[in-house]
Amino acid sequence: MDNDSILQALVAMSNHLGDPANDFSIMGEGNTSARADEKTFWVKTSGYELRTMKADGFVRCAFDRILPLLDRSNVTDEVVKDELAGARVDPGAKGHPSVEALLHALCLQLEGINFVGHTHPTAINAIACSGAFDTAFKGRIFPDEIVVCGPAPLLIPYTDPGVPLARRIKQGIDRHGDEYGELPRVILMQNHGMIALGRNPVHVQNLTAMMVKTARILLGTFAVGGPRFLSQADVDRIHTRPDEARRRQHLKLE
Repeated sequence: MDNDSILQALVAMSNHLGDPANDFSIMGEGNTSARADEKTFWVKTSGYELRTMKADGFVRCAFDRILPLLDRSNVTDEVVKDELAGARVDPGAKGHPSVEALLHALCLQLEGINFVGHTHPTAINAIACSGAFDTAFKGRIFPDEIVVCGPAPLLIPYTDPGVPLARRIKQGIDRHGDEYGELPRVILMQNHGMIALGRNPVHVQNLTAMMVKTARILLGTFAVGGPRFLSQADVDRIHTRPDEARRRQHLKLE
């Protein structure tokens, strides 16, 4: 896709994620992004609403002006604000990049990831804000969860948004790769929300919808004795079945 097409696809994806009928995000919650090319990406500007986002609600930033924040020490809020503003490809562009722009830059540098959707679904946060966060998501509960969202989400303890959160997620992605041999498709953040890492906008939307369904089912299981997790052998089998791989392709997940 050319840059205009990428931006329009990002707008449509953002509007979908902000649709009140989905209950993924309301008002100014959440943020989205898309890779524009090898050097730049589009990211939501602060204060905009996903439901009503238009193209002018995104700002184009340079990866090499944001990613160095990961390795800087003693980064203050003021430094972050200045660095994010300075990362805009067009210094005169309206709006300020989201405080999570570094997180988006990090995720969009991962192999095969072109679109990112960060939302605060009610069903996800009902668990993420509870004492059961770690245990509720420790196992898989039904096949389609695995087909769409992978063998496991990446779980992140509550971390201050911005640079600290981006650093912790980077560490978590590295650990997840070592354990599962692949990138996480979904990141769940304690007392915060979720991130869907997608190859395309439909991928992000499907990941978000399926993870929200998973959370709703989990919440239901706690009313009748708690979740009965699938065995690891069953999870591995579903994750590697050839027919499920074909289904992922049909769903634009690969």
